[in-house]
Amino acid sequence: MKEIESKELQKWKDKYPLLKKLISMDEVFWLNPNVVDFHTGIKKSPLNHKDVRDAEERLKRFAPFIAKVFPETKEMNGLIESPLVRIPAMKRSLEQAYQQPILGELYLKCDSHLPISGSIKARGGIYEILKHAEELAFQHQLLTLQDDYSILDSDRFRTFFSHYSIAVGSTGNLGLSIGIISAKLGFNVSVHMSSDAKQWKKDLLRSKNVKVIEYEADYSKAVEEGRIQASNDPTCYFVDDENSHDLFLGYAVAASRLKKQLEEQEITIDEDHPLFVYLPCGVGGGPGGVAFGLKLLYQDNVHCFFAEPTHSPCMLLGLMTGLHDKVSVQDVGIDNVTDADGLAVGRPSGFVGKTIEPFLSGNYTVSDEQLYKLLKELVDTEGIHLEPSALAGMIGPSKLCKEGIEYLQQHHLTEKMSKGIHIVWGTGGSMVPEEMRTKYYEKGAKLALEKQQ
Repeated sequence: MKEIESKELQKWKDKYPLLKKLISMDEVFWLNPNVVDFHTGIKKSPLNHKDVRDAEERLKRFAPFIAKVFPETKEMNGLIESPLVRIPAMKRSLEQAYQQPILGELYLKCDSHLPISGSIKARGGIYEILKHAEELAFQHQLLTLQDDYSILDSDRFRTFFSHYSIAVGSTGNLGLSIGIISAKLGFNVSVHMSSDAKQWKKDLLRSKNVKVIEYEADYSKAVEEGRIQASNDPTCYFVDDENSHDLFLGYAVAASRLKKQLEEQEITIDEDHPLFVYLPCGVGGGPGGVAFGLKLLYQDNVHCFFAEPTHSPCMLLGLMTGLHDKVSVQDVGIDNVTDADGLAVGRPSGFVGKTIEPFLSGNYTVSDEQLYKLLKELVDTEGIHLEPSALAGMIGPSKLCKEGIEYLQQHHLTEKMSKGIHIVWGTGGSMVPEEMRTKYYEKGAKLALEKQQ
């Protein structure tokens, strides 16, 4: 779709009043008018419980291999999982900064500290490559369901996989997860990286024998080039971040893991104890998969919100207009330039947008300036370091309590909020080099100081 003509754009602005603020790159809070009850929504879905259970079982089969080749997962017996931590000091800081009480407890789901690649992408990206490896090994009768999958850590399998290649387009974190696991199995792997990708991520991949191809353009170009590479090579498998059901299902497995953690901490989620989850969103696969998995488990007792940078609100634009992947932020004059590199996406996944539309409560945007200030505040209050994009969810509880009153009333939640749980999904950051960490913090401190003056 070419840049929309001013006449057409004016029609859109008249139809969607929030669009004007979105185009001005102001922070907005949007409630999804198409959200329906779970049972109505699931009938429209291309995926179901069985698909997610299948993904869970596959990850269990691969656990002995993961535990063997990634010693940091040994303690969890090869499961790639992250902690759920209560952040009361950060909650107090948010209440003070935004002059808004947050009713209910505040938690951080630390996918920033997932083993292997230090971001939420360790869920979907690693899962998809494992599934592809399993299918190849089954086809060539090298592996059966009865085998101990730790046998994959052998020269025999590495030689076999070296005859195949993997390609992916990425702004950074997906490339890390795909690159690290593919190289470990023995695949030849190419990561096509957009201009927003951080240099340290490119350097880390190259140190793992991953071929990194850089572009001056944004994420869409990197994906397009990765797709072309794969289409010209019958032995090359392309990880399609925009349309992959496998990535989506890998992320969805997070829900049952979270449910177990909540139960271990004796936290009840039911009609009287609602769960609110805030997920940073780029092309949509990670947050979409997690939200879908949570909806399958908690149905109408969980309320999911996506968070995007003010300069890259692609999913919000696609959902608001109903055009999904048929519109990009550049079409309406938004530049898609943000320091939140993992979220620097101009066009959303149509598959994810359409799948999640009946289930998603809403979406909001946050400025880069806010991300840095929140990053600094989380370090000061809780001693937790995330990368800027991973802070997008942090402002969600304040926005919901302040700007989502209509939603809370409509869903009879107003009286239940004090018994509710807010979970901010921390999507990445533990692998950020110390020098970069310091720079992020200093930028946040500088911005906070400027605001006070």
